This record gives sequence, structure tokens and C-alpha cells, in this order.
Amino acid sequence: MADAAAVRQRSWWRGARWVAMMAAGLLAGCQTIVPRGPAVPPERPQPTRPAEPRPPVVDEGIPRDVERHRVALLVPLSGANAGVGRSIANATQLALLDTGSTEVRITQYDTAAGAAAAATRALAEGAQLILGPLLAEDVRAVTPIARARGVPVVSFSNDAGVAGNGAYLMGYAPGQSIERVVAYARGRGVTSFAGLVPGGLYGERASTAFLRSVEGAGGQVVSLQTYARVPGAVGQAVARLNAKAPFGAVLVADGAATAATAAPLVKRGSPSVRVLGTELWNSDTGLATRPGLAGAWFASVGDTLYRQYAAKYRARFGAAPYRLSSLGYDSVLLTVRIARDWRLNQPFPESRLRDPDGFAGIDGAFRFGRDGVAERALEVREIRGGAVVTVSPAPGSFGR
Repeated sequence: MADAAAVRQRSWWRGARWVAMMAAGLLAGCQTIVPRGPAVPPERPQPTRPAEPRPPVVDEGIPRDVERHRVALLVPLSGANAGVGRSIANATQLALLDTGSTEVRITQYDTAAGAAAAATRALAEGAQLILGPLLAEDVRAVTPIARARGVPVVSFSNDAGVAGNGAYLMGYAPGQSIERVVAYARGRGVTSFAGLVPGGLYGERASTAFLRSVEGAGGQVVSLQTYARVPGAVGQAVARLNAKAPFGAVLVADGAATAATAAPLVKRGSPSVRVLGTELWNSDTGLATRPGLAGAWFASVGDTLYRQYAAKYRARFGAAPYRLSSLGYDSVLLTVRIARDWRLNQPFPESRLRDPDGFAGIDGAFRFGRDGVAERALEVREIRGGAVVTVSPAPGSFGR
């Protein structure tokens, strides 16, 4: 706009000179008789300053993109959770490269300084879909802000308590892995179950899922013990559990390290007991080498495609990805698929998120239920001979 103003100024001066020359010519062609007398000095025109050119108008924020869909990625890029947040961000970049999509533009926003502020900025800059946040409390802060603008939130949390009202959760729900492994154990002849669960919200939800799953499978819960995550607490919980022995299987709804500590103690009271685990075990890189877990079963998403993804990630970014980063990759696959029917500069078609056929990703097939939580096709694995082997494959798709 500065160049345009300069051009207008030069045109103004050329016009003014032309008018002055024309006026001089007209005056030269006319003869005026002036009476003699003292000469009156002509009035001098008051000097005027030329109009200053106006500066160009620049919109705040990132440039408006009229050729691609605007998608915001809300993850922690600084602070305590920066590692996993950056890994998710890298995964979204890798997914865009792998798909070759030219229809989607993803802009990153750091939630470490405040998820609500990050969401507000993203929406002001034209985001039509939000991927993230990672933490449940951040989802709780972002959802009403996004909902007021009609923008859905596809989060990486697994806390079902923050799902709904426009928020969809891609995280691995513990209840689903518990239900899957309990059903498998029941199919292998286990009728009596026991459980060890930590205190807190995760433990409460794991307990509820465990009781419902065993009842639904036609089994019986002999004992369910909780413990605090402090030294010695697991051993005390196992002592209370063994007082109810024997039982055919025990669920340890915690990480693999805790399960490996509890398993030998449990087997003292029930030598033939089968140890069951949750999706938390899948993030333990040394799972297969833990001797206390030999013969244990757990349910989780598959790792075949993840291993291929992890190799590409290391080659591009020079480090191993966080296991949760696959959620970022799959969220982009979901977005790119829906973008085929998403008209430019139109709201995101939220109804497409509830496609009953679901979506395919690195972590297998998944679909969002009416509650907004991702239902996943899970496999069951066994720790055997220093390796983790699949004993019950995940279904490749969902039936109607």
C-alpha cells in the first residue's frame, strides 16, 4: 500500500504542474490594463506539506489461507510435558508428508502457558478443527471455547470424563483393554478373577471396568485390592489378596514395572495364576525381559505398523518417538480422509467423526462412539520366552 500511495503522490504533483502550466498559458494570452500606482506585492501561497503515504495494512497473526483447511494442533511444546508434545507435533508433520496432502495446514500452539489462551488464539486465526490437547484438564478448558465457535476438538486424552459436547478422545481407554483381556481369559477357561488397582482416578475407573467385564463374561471376582503408589504398598495389597486365594487370574491395573513386582508375590498364594495387564504395558520398552511377567496376558493396540512408523520417525528426527505420538499421526490421517469431502472455507463436518465404519491408523481400526470416546480394535498378547507374541489378533474393522 506504501507503493500505491507513492504513485498517487507523483500523479498528484504531475497534475498540479499541468494545471499551473495551463494557467500560465492562459494568463499570457490575455492583456489586462492596470492603472498606474504603487506596485502591490502578490500574495505568496502558504506552503503545504504533501500527504504522507499510508503504511500497508497487515493482518495480525499468520496469513489467511484460502486454499487449505486450517487445523490447530494444541500440545505442550515447553515445560514438563514438552517431550511428548514435541513428539506428537513431529508425528503430525510426518503424517502430512506421508499422505502428500495439500488440502490441510496444521499450525502448532503451545498449551504449557495455558490451553484456553492457546485455543482462543487458534480460533482467532481461523482454525476450523482442533487436534489436542493432551491433558484432561486442558481438554476441559478448551472444549467450551471451541464449542462456542462450532469447532470440534479431537483430543489425545484417555479420560472419558472430558469427552462429549464436541470433544472426541483418541487416547487408549483402560476400560477397553481390561474388557478385552478379561474376555480372552474367560474364553481360555478362567472363571475366578482377582484385581490389584492403584488409588486415584485411573484406579477407580479400572476397578469399575474390571467388575463389569468379569460379570459380563460370566466370571466371578474373588478379591479386589487397592494400593497407594508408595514403596511397600503393593506387597501389602498382595498379602490381602492372597488371603482370598486361589483364583485363576489376577489383573494388575498398573505399569509393567509394578506388575513385575507384584506377580511373583501373587504366585506364592496361587502358583498357577495367570497375570493380566492393561494398555499401560505397551509403553514399556523392556516388557519382554521382565521375568516376573512370563506367561502374562495383556490387551493393547497392535505394534506392527507402529514399528514401521518409529523407524521413519527416527530417520527424520534423529530420535525415537514417544509411544503416544502415534495418536498425532492417526489424527492427521483422520483429518486428511475427511478433508476429501470438506469444502474449503466451510465448517468442519463434525458428523463425519461419527462414521460407524471408523478409521484406520497406525494403531489399527478405531471409531468414535456416541460418548465421543474412541473405540479401538485391540489384540491380546502374551509374554513368552523373552518376547511378546500376539495370541488373539485385533479385528481389522468394525461390523455394523
